[in-house]
Amino acid sequence: HVQLVESGGGSVQAGGSLRLSCSASGLEFSRTCVGWFRQAPGKAREGVAAIDSDGRTIYIDSVKGRFTISQDNAKNTLYLQMNSLKPEDSATYYCAAAYGLWVGYSHLLTENSYQRWGQGTQVTV
Repeated sequence: HVQLVESGGGSVQAGGSLRLSCSASGLEFSRTCVGWFRQAPGKAREGVAAIDSDGRTIYIDSVKGRFTISQDNAKNTLYLQMNSLKPEDSATYYCAAAYGLWVGYSHLLTENSYQRWGQGTQVTV
């Protein structure tokens, strides 16, 4: 049974930082494409950052240079370090995993590439 549990969300002033964590069970991060998505009220869910099974990372343009995705395979935990936060970063952030699936690099930020999702954690800037 695959389970993803996010934590680390909260309220922060503009310019501040937060680190989100996603703890996984039932899968191995080292063999899985994983990513962070976000959804603001009234907007579609969008891919923010992702790591493929080879360790390559990808980010949407709006967070490049500010957000860093990483994973600790020993802890089976995915992280999203968010610095220089802006009000437009406010959203519910979701961890996602493409369990048992191969995802091409160009599709790592595509919602339909993932079939396992966490419950989300709220970030308010």
